[in-house]
Amino acid sequence: MATSARRPHGPSRRGGGPVNRPAGRGTVGRVATVASRFALLGTAAAAAALAGLLVGTAVGPGTALAALAGTADPLATDLVVGLRMPRVLVGLAAGACLGVAGTVLQAVLRNPLASPEVTGVGSGAVLGAVLGTVLGGPVGTPLGVLVVALLGGTLGGGVLWLLAGRAAGPGTADPLRLAVVGVLVSAVLGGTTLLLLTARPQLAGSMVRWLVGSLNGRGWEHWDALWPVALTAVVLAVLLGPVLAVLGVDDDHARGVGLAVSGWRSAAVLLAVLATGGAVAAVGALAFVGLLAPHLARAVLGSRGAADPRLLVPAAALAGAGTVAAADVVAQLLTALAPVGDRPIGVPAGAVAAVAGAVVLIGIVRRRSRTTVGGAL
Repeated sequence: MATSARRPHGPSRRGGGPVNRPAGRGTVGRVATVASRFALLGTAAAAAALAGLLVGTAVGPGTALAALAGTADPLATDLVVGLRMPRVLVGLAAGACLGVAGTVLQAVLRNPLASPEVTGVGSGAVLGAVLGTVLGGPVGTPLGVLVVALLGGTLGGGVLWLLAGRAAGPGTADPLRLAVVGVLVSAVLGGTTLLLLTARPQLAGSMVRWLVGSLNGRGWEHWDALWPVALTAVVLAVLLGPVLAVLGVDDDHARGVGLAVSGWRSAAVLLAVLATGGAVAAVGALAFVGLLAPHLARAVLGSRGAADPRLLVPAAALAGAGTVAAADVVAQLLTALAPVGDRPIGVPAGAVAAVAGAVVLIGIVRRRSRTTVGGAL
């Protein structure tokens, strides 16, 4: 009995054979797209850093460029390389730390509004930094303040976890409850910081940088203490990316794939504490940077890239670095353009970042409200 030849399934060419598409073309295209978006974030951060080196009241942009090229006079070179450069580098590292911390907290708490300043971590780190400065001595050095700030951030994160865990019951984590408890913990720790300043009113002026966040007076000693923390936080967060992706779904899914939820979530929170403590110990409480950077990174990466924490973490680090550097440039411009008598106003970068972050926060809340109403209708 004659058998009929079967035609191949799927699309075919006119000659009858199956279509042979080049393997990996889609993968190459996705990699190129991601690389271009990372290049965009990196270029923006580098441009903000260069602007930070050129903007200032003592040395103009032309002289600053000459100092960077090594052709300026020694005084100008000392001002640019000895003062502006560590300031810019500290701002970049602190912004990267806060971007990483915000990304990690938003993943493990499954809350897009989570950030160090509303989880008790940032307020605890500020309390530690202020306490270290008040005590002085070895604790008041940049490295000593870093250690005390890390301890304070651990205290804030630990209190949050303890109170939220007791309220929700063992093995559970309600993102809404965590957010509410985090705000309460932040308020208590912030009030404790204010009480500490009230007890030492003569130090209130020097403590403003911890409460608001500023890059004024940051030098090479602060950079030496901060860069190992920033590098460690970014690397560990990237390695933790697959765990963050699972924790970002829900606890049942995480347990279903064999993940120890409580242990890994605690490790992620400790990583956020490390990153936040390092940033706060160097520049103080830069409000909303940890909130702004992850959302900016998601907007640049797109939905596909934003879904992968291994891409989102370094992107948020770049976004945070660029945000802090840009905020400091704006602060420096306002300082130069708004003199009071013979002395300019020292506008802190944290104030500029707080205004920008508040605008973004309002936009996020409005967008989520419209989405919720639209879904309900």
